[in-house]
Amino acid sequence: MATDYSLYLVTDSTPAILGDKDLPSVVEAALQGGVTIVQYRDKSSDTADLIRMGERLHAITKKHNVPLLINDHVGVAQAIGAEGVHLGQDDMDLQTARRILGPEAIIGVSASNVFEAIEAASGGANYLGIGTLYATPTKENTKSIIGTAGLRDILQFISKPYHKLPTVAIGGLNDSNIQRVIFQSKSPNKGLDGIAVVSAIIAAADPEDAAAALRRLIDNVPPTLSPKANENQKVETLLSQIPSIVKKLVQANPLCHNMTNLVVQNFAANVALSIGASPIMANYGEEAKDLARLGGALVINMGTVTPEGLLNYTSAMRAYNEVGGPILFDPVGAGATEVRRRAVKTLMSNGYFNVIKGNENEILTVLGESTGQQKGVDSGASTSEEAEKVRLVKTLAARERNVVLMTGKTDYLSDGDRTYTIQNGHAYLGRITGSGCTLGTTIAAFLAVHKEDRLLAALAGILMFEIAAEQAAARDDVKGPGTFVPAFLDQLYHISADASEDNSGWLKAAKLRKL
Repeated sequence: MATDYSLYLVTDSTPAILGDKDLPSVVEAALQGGVTIVQYRDKSSDTADLIRMGERLHAITKKHNVPLLINDHVGVAQAIGAEGVHLGQDDMDLQTARRILGPEAIIGVSASNVFEAIEAASGGANYLGIGTLYATPTKENTKSIIGTAGLRDILQFISKPYHKLPTVAIGGLNDSNIQRVIFQSKSPNKGLDGIAVVSAIIAAADPEDAAAALRRLIDNVPPTLSPKANENQKVETLLSQIPSIVKKLVQANPLCHNMTNLVVQNFAANVALSIGASPIMANYGEEAKDLARLGGALVINMGTVTPEGLLNYTSAMRAYNEVGGPILFDPVGAGATEVRRRAVKTLMSNGYFNVIKGNENEILTVLGESTGQQKGVDSGASTSEEAEKVRLVKTLAARERNVVLMTGKTDYLSDGDRTYTIQNGHAYLGRITGSGCTLGTTIAAFLAVHKEDRLLAALAGILMFEIAAEQAAARDDVKGPGTFVPAFLDQLYHISADASEDNSGWLKAAKLRKL
């Protein structure tokens, strides 16, 4: 009978995680909630205590017909008749453990890179425990934090020679990120077979409910991850659909929830109203639980970074991810300071972003390839050739399995498969505060009404915003940035009004090119 690795519980007996609860009772409740395999992990107790606790746990897991594995201690597994062991890179070697436990034993091996994964797979491991994905208090001396990108690389590498080898992800996984990890890590030929959790169940007030909730998340397709419409490739096909999307936005009047800095809130609200959306400026994360249920979209604009702000962002991200509400991430000034670089890593590991929008420096930082310090929040002059810019957006979009927009004199838009350039806009946009932030607001509003193809939704928002800027700059009453802003709001409104009358003449100005 094949082993079910889908919800893999790793125990922790430390007071910081287990508290004053009884470990066997916690394991019993977790099994009732849907845990499919249990690993008994205890790094501090002596052998006699490990055997006594292992026997208690094994009696429970056998009752539920679920395998019990022992972490590291092959002798303990043999003494209690456990179904197998899990070995770290510094534990007993796989071949010796196999000789001791026999061919029927389940032996899993930890792997944090491709070399370790191939070595374990070729050595006859029954499954791989891949990680550590994210920082976790239960494992202090991690060799590396690999994230979903590292996980996906390993899955892709072993997909052909070891396609049937089960894989389990571990490290910082909980109900806020397991669906995203399953989705983002899947390679074209291989996905995960299980999610391993520790604190998410062991530290829970009700382990059975916690396990059941995790079980539901694993068994259901993430609501926030809509399918890509890959048939929409040609420029003409994309442009032909934009007028109806603009009209749909005007008719739907979607909520656009902005978490942004005080400098641009008023401008962002005015832009949202001008295009036909309904703005709310709400930086308190607890409000997102109610707002996310209204069918709108969230903008997280990292213009002001504080510890409290990060907590609010992550709370809001979780609320929108849970109901499938789209989120746009604008990593403003991401490379300017170490604080901002750390903030990017925190946000990227705590939720799924449907669209990431930034200038070249910001995209480089999110991708992890930035080699210098960004001066501030402005984009600065680019020195990269087009091929490099295309690589950046395609690589990040493919890694995160979302849509990436890199703004500049020429914008680059990609979902990892389809990539386009947009050459609309006007220099005045670079002379006013918040133009990039309000572009994010505009795109988010379109994401709320057109979830079928997020790249197309983003494109509709970009073109409406940048063509309106061109129209405003061309007006006789516009003499510079000061007179440009009200004219720009007017032109956004006029495009929205024209859409209601099925007038799409404005779109003839689109400068879109497929790469």
